[in-house]
Amino acid sequence: MSSPFESYDNLEDADERLQAADPAERRVAIIALGHSGDPAAVAYLANMVSDPDSGVRQQVAMALGEFDGPGAASALVKLLIDPERIVASVAADSLAEFKDPASADVILPLVKHPHAFVRMGALRALKELRRKDTLKPALEALQDQDAAVRVQAIGVIGFLKLEESIPALTALIHDPDAHVRRGAVSALAFSQMKPAAETITRALKDEDWMVREMAAETLGLNANGALAADQLIACLADTFWQVRLKAIRSLGRMKIEQAVRPIGQCITHEQANLRKEAAAALGEIAHAEGGAYLALVANDADPDVRKNARWALQQIAARTARAGA
Repeated sequence: MSSPFESYDNLEDADERLQAADPAERRVAIIALGHSGDPAAVAYLANMVSDPDSGVRQQVAMALGEFDGPGAASALVKLLIDPERIVASVAADSLAEFKDPASADVILPLVKHPHAFVRMGALRALKELRRKDTLKPALEALQDQDAAVRVQAIGVIGFLKLEESIPALTALIHDPDAHVRRGAVSALAFSQMKPAAETITRALKDEDWMVREMAAETLGLNANGALAADQLIACLADTFWQVRLKAIRSLGRMKIEQAVRPIGQCITHEQANLRKEAAAALGEIAHAEGGAYLALVANDADPDVRKNARWALQQIAARTARAGA
């Protein structure tokens, strides 16, 4: 008898093994179909979504992830509602890799599925497809009772990057779940409009540090972020160093000169990552006043801090030379 782990030269060989009594042999055949890269393999895999062995169905979900398009999506949709959570989870992971917008047609109905896990998986899959007609169901899903579903709905909206969604995202700043609030702040990064910057600025005072951290980072990506310079500087006194780090990064990116002294006062912080970010920000701003603070870390124990400090001093020297020319 030949080994069940042999490779297959054509789809017919693999299909014959799909009928084997041994689940291990069926799984090997499924792996071969996935590795084949042949679109015709999708039909063979689709016939296996109801296999009695959950391990086989899990392997089918993985194999279908090698493909794209409505055919593979239709098969994965059936596995997304599989009674075995591990099978459904793998199906959700595979669907999230799809890029063919036509796949949305078979995924969209699951946004209304009674089980939250399925709704979440469907929305996660729709994100990468970037179909404008997914905006309405995603906006409706922002009212879902399950926070994880709301987070995935935000992902769909954030990828679409439509200004009309800003009011809905703004309303989520008051959501009871911190992950939802953080997701809303992150999604607002696509907009360069002043209302988006104002909403993100309000999130700098959120009770959850991860929301404040995201707000501090996102403001640096907004054309109107400099309007919140004072609020970002205030974040340099935040209890969590992670918030301070992102605020420093944004202040440096926007070259806020009034932040040189507050940033400089963070440059001897016990966290090396924060010291490194402070040195880099002082280099981005390149104001002469930053030199005195950079001298404090010229011999820092962390090589990345020293490297950033040297670079920053070069930036200051270059700006000074240009000003004197």
